[in-house]
Amino acid sequence: MQLTFTLIHKEDLEDVISLFQAAADKISRMNIDHWQYWKNPPSEKIEWVKEGIQNKEYFFVQNENNETLGMVRILDQDLLYWGKQDEKARYIHSLLVKEEYNGKGIGIQIIKRIGRDAKAMDCKYLRLDADSTNPKLCRYYENQGFKQVGAKKLPISTYNLYEKALA
Repeated sequence: MQLTFTLIHKEDLEDVISLFQAAADKISRMNIDHWQYWKNPPSEKIEWVKEGIQNKEYFFVQNENNETLGMVRILDQDLLYWGKQDEKARYIHSLLVKEEYNGKGIGIQIIKRIGRDAKAMDCKYLRLDADSTNPKLCRYYENQGFKQVGAKKLPISTYNLYEKALA
């Protein structure tokens, strides 16, 4: 499947929030307490999304028929979770695939695509975080070759920090 990353614009904010809400509903049905704040997002989360859109970090992920399969946020630095880092890396946030496309390897394709693009930009690592209360998600990233290199405690939860060297 050919994936296209389409830049998200400020007028797409409601669509982005809807994607987060749908993901939160699905996660809740799995009895996992992760992303539940997206059901009724607090203002700081809305501002966080708006900032990412303004910084041109959010992308819809679409197939060859221009159907939106999900979205992802890609950053050049992640001061909140990772602090200042010396090595050049790309940071993945808000990676989600719509429920009807789950289990088709789309998340893996998205990560691989970001990794290829990052390597072409001479990045040394691909980095992301995963809520430590979601062991299934943590295993998913570990199965993609990410290694846990730390943890970050924030008011909402503790997040495992993962990185993957780009060889």
